[in-house]
Amino acid sequence: MSIDFEQARFAMIEQQVRPWEVLDPRVLDVMHTIKREDFVPPRHRKLAFADLVLPLEHGESMMKPNLEGRMLQALDLVPEDSVLEIGTGSGFITACLGHLARAVVSIDVHADFIERARVRFADGAHTNISLRHADLTSFKPGCQFDAVCFTGAVTELPPRALSWLRPGGRLFAVRGHAPAQEAVRWLRRGDAFEPLSLFETELPYLHGFAPTPHFVL
Repeated sequence: MSIDFEQARFAMIEQQVRPWEVLDPRVLDVMHTIKREDFVPPRHRKLAFADLVLPLEHGESMMKPNLEGRMLQALDLVPEDSVLEIGTGSGFITACLGHLARAVVSIDVHADFIERARVRFADGAHTNISLRHADLTSFKPGCQFDAVCFTGAVTELPPRALSWLRPGGRLFAVRGHAPAQEAVRWLRRGDAFEPLSLFETELPYLHGFAPTPHFVL
């Protein structure tokens, strides 16, 4: 059975994203413009607009559309901003960030995710996106950004990640222990970092940032 992707996209925005208090017209526009179905694994293409976490290789995943919208809204991007994305994954959020900001650096620990994104972005329409194969545990960006986002959960935010923000910069991450994780946005004011708890959610962990198992004898 064929799917009307445009109708499905409209329904995703109106029935999932907007009801989750995503009201920024820039975010709604970019989620309508970037074709999510082109970024999901081919076997899940018919589920591109479902209210589901979609699996990727290496045990990674794509966020639900409503969480993607809330994250993009929390970053409050303007066209002059530079952004660091931790976790390229499918490349969908990367493309959205590239549409909203001046420059995007996206890293992923999985080389095949980076290579696949390079192929997708080779059309000349994403020249402001830089892709890097890198491990967050040892990554050193060498500069600061107006916004940083984590596309997978972390048990605790690596403290050095806040130092990657310029004054006035925003960082979004989901932290804590599943199933009661917390989406947080940090705002840098001078040398201070102000956290704002946004909502509770559940998101699979980034590679290497899940809780350490504790064994009880």
